[in-house]
Amino acid sequence: MYTKDGEKYFIVDAHVALWDARPENQRNIHGKQFIDCFYDYHRNLSPEEEVWPYEDYLYQGSERLMHDLFEIGYVDHAIFQPAHLGEFYNNGFGQTEEAFQLAKANPDRLTYNHHWDPRNGEAGLEQLRADAEAYGLKGVKLYTAEWHGESRGWKFDDPWAHRYLEVCQELGITNIHVHKGPTIRPLDRDAFDVADIDHIATDFPELNFVIEHVGLPRLEDFCWIATQEPNVHGGLAVAMPFIHTRPRYFAQILGELIYWIGEDRIQFSSDYAIWTPKWLIERFVDFQIPEDMTEYAPLTTDQKKKILGLNAARMYDIPVPAELDILPAPETLVGPRQPEAADLGATAGV
Repeated sequence: MYTKDGEKYFIVDAHVALWDARPENQRNIHGKQFIDCFYDYHRNLSPEEEVWPYEDYLYQGSERLMHDLFEIGYVDHAIFQPAHLGEFYNNGFGQTEEAFQLAKANPDRLTYNHHWDPRNGEAGLEQLRADAEAYGLKGVKLYTAEWHGESRGWKFDDPWAHRYLEVCQELGITNIHVHKGPTIRPLDRDAFDVADIDHIATDFPELNFVIEHVGLPRLEDFCWIATQEPNVHGGLAVAMPFIHTRPRYFAQILGELIYWIGEDRIQFSSDYAIWTPKWLIERFVDFQIPEDMTEYAPLTTDQKKKILGLNAARMYDIPVPAELDILPAPETLVGPRQPEAADLGATAGV
């Protein structure tokens, strides 16, 4: 929990990972390229005092994660969103067993999501069923640009992807997190295009599609899709650190999201260990839209509370102390804000 100026904030970090990018786990040059790209994001978008030594960045381990998130980071609950990257790392990038065992030992603090790849066909569907039972999955994290043999990405209009989503729905895996944001070397930028979300959000209205990184650098595409698909949500991983390096750009991102989809469908994420939550939470609570950006309304404390934790807590049925919860009971929740037709016309210039 974070407290500032008499206000208390329940914090859910909706996108964290435990990874191993040490040389002995790198399968080829691409493993080094991937973690080096992560480190460039970390070094270039963090305050100087928050930059880690490169060696520490390759592997954090459970003890440091618990310290960074829960002992000093204000986080009340965090959700693992792993990337497998089996073509680049011998034992995978995200450390499944370590992360799951940590979540199992700390169920009040951690939720473990897993991953699947539709290019694994029927065998992958059987594995998904086994994983759902073994890990008690409520969600998955998908990397549409992940390499697989000769393939360098997949899209949700693939019939196999549709079958995997049908199985997710059958198994009660209702939260589908998808990396649709900046590319990471050596992955292909266009394989992260957000356009295919429109199709599946329509076909699977009972599933939540959390678009991690809110489609950046395709924010406008994301907003136009999400405003017409009420089951599409935005994860702020990667967007958050611009609060430090480009605060006006961050104000634009957040202002557009609140205008198009409202504050009820936006989730805070530190993207640990690319960044740590402590400084992001502190700066977000203090952040305000610049007065001269009059196209956006000022941020309210209630909006910040929803984004920092209450939205993700509701999605994952994470208990929130009554004194920290400002959301209505689930049966009284109304749908997210949709722009009026006049708003859309004004925005589009028609």
